[in-house]
Amino acid sequence: MIQPFLQNVTFCCNNPDHQPILNALKLIMKYFDSKKTYFPDQEVIPMSFLPEKWKKRVIDEKNGKVKRIGYEVYLLKKLADAISCREIWIKDAFKHRNPDHDLPSDFEANQNMYFNDLALPTTADDFIKTLQNNLTDALERFNNNITHNDKVRISIKTDKKKGRIVLTPLTAQVESQNVKTIKKHLQEKWQTTNLIDMLKETELGLNLTADFVSYGEKVYLKPKEISERLLLAIYGFGTNVGLKHICAGNEAVTYHQLRHIKDYFLTADNLKNAIGKVADAIFKIRFPEIWGNTPLAVACDSTQFSAYIQNLIAEYHNRYGGRGVMIYWHVEKNACCIHSKLKSVSSSEVSSMIEGVLRHCTEMSVQKSYVDTHGQSEVGFAFSHLLSFSLMPRFANIDKQKLAQCALGDYQKYPNINAIFSDSINWELIKEQYSQMVKYAAAMKLGYADPEAVLRRFSKNNLKHPTYKALSELGRVIKTIFLCKYLMDESMRQEIQEGLNVVELWNGVSKYIFYGKTGEITSNNEKIQNLSVKSLHLTQLSMVYINTIMIQQILVEHNLIDKLTEEDKRALTPLIYEHVNPYGLFPLDLEQRLPYIQYEVAA
Repeated sequence: MIQPFLQNVTFCCNNPDHQPILNALKLIMKYFDSKKTYFPDQEVIPMSFLPEKWKKRVIDEKNGKVKRIGYEVYLLKKLADAISCREIWIKDAFKHRNPDHDLPSDFEANQNMYFNDLALPTTADDFIKTLQNNLTDALERFNNNITHNDKVRISIKTDKKKGRIVLTPLTAQVESQNVKTIKKHLQEKWQTTNLIDMLKETELGLNLTADFVSYGEKVYLKPKEISERLLLAIYGFGTNVGLKHICAGNEAVTYHQLRHIKDYFLTADNLKNAIGKVADAIFKIRFPEIWGNTPLAVACDSTQFSAYIQNLIAEYHNRYGGRGVMIYWHVEKNACCIHSKLKSVSSSEVSSMIEGVLRHCTEMSVQKSYVDTHGQSEVGFAFSHLLSFSLMPRFANIDKQKLAQCALGDYQKYPNINAIFSDSINWELIKEQYSQMVKYAAAMKLGYADPEAVLRRFSKNNLKHPTYKALSELGRVIKTIFLCKYLMDESMRQEIQEGLNVVELWNGVSKYIFYGKTGEITSNNEKIQNLSVKSLHLTQLSMVYINTIMIQQILVEHNLIDKLTEEDKRALTPLIYEHVNPYGLFPLDLEQRLPYIQYEVAA
């Protein structure tokens, strides 16, 4: 397949450093049908992209000729690497299109507008001066703090496997005493509540399906018929039982009718708008004295779902084992999920994290993002700073982390922490590339390109890119400032841990809801896979919405609000499903309401 593919695809590049790869590509295409072991002597063979170890393999030691097959193998590997980081792009493609089309074309003419939109200084000197002051202050405070910090110490041992930073595990928090009582009342009053009724109650309260736009030119169905069939289709995809089985208990609805609704009404955009409406409603009905004020932070993490392997997105996962896809969630501390994304196993979690912060569909303003080790990188730290939110990871390999020096003299200036210092920051490089870094950040924020398309340029396959080097240096600065605060402040570590515990709980509940076909996504169509993810998101968020109303009603009826301690409020979550039944038949009656619920209490 390689020969017909290369003959029918046009490769281009904007960087002259990669032109030898294209010249070599023309050469191997010229001799595709040849059976010769070596290239002819009269041919000019580009060799500048070959490393020394490959030159020894490609060039015959006896006669000095270039082996054709070995040369082709390395060239195709180099071509794949260049395409993945978009230094070489494909004409008329979308994913691998010209990377310059992802950037604002009027950036140079309207720089001040873009800098103001990102709330960044217009001059590199002001930007760097602020960074230097913040970095110096963080290093100085950490150097003074560690002498009396009994939770952190710097090991003087040189064992590379164990690392130098020794961090004491977090202290266990006090267990809640009243949450068990609340759960008991909840189960007594609404025992075995059907999950489909929770979705129905959310529809009746918020009128979600009224905003679903049809693909067709005309709509002949009545609004009630559309709502009923949409709810059944959403529940069928959200629980993974399928459209055929969801007809059980609903004799008036047929499989073909649900197929029609799926084809004309059930789209990812419609579901995303409904998710945003439910999330915003959750924020509005909450009692501030219980749940706190409007959230500013989200915890981000992915979980694997099994999927058929005969498609371009499903892959084998080395860490979890088995083939499947990943769903990346953004969940705030009280279990309201504001964004979900279907992704492949190998795609960047950093890009998914940034996309959720920028593209969520709610009124929430995200200022903090809690992630695990896989959700952070130096480039991720750089872009989070340029986009005005704080990246706050939990490091599994905290013992091997290093601090960047603001200047070469810092090694002697901070004797208590000099054992974990790395190289000093190249401030000149950040200054030279400041405008380009802002240009890429503006492209992300304003939607010129997806974060994944931008970050694909800044990977290990493109280490020589000057903007990538500058982003890495900026990321080292922001990461060092964060590490100093992270190691000094146990409450920050506790805050991050709590946030990530919530998203882990969300992952567990999603597996409880997505139970059909043993939790395996059986479609190889990416569009259908996206419908399953968004439907699961909406179904689970509807459960959180109704649970929030139920919990608040229990608190009012039993006069428990004033009795809740800080530990109770911390442990209380609407992700409770002991009283929820997602199984059995799925009768849907829009005229019948859940018993005992008083919506005016929630309002």
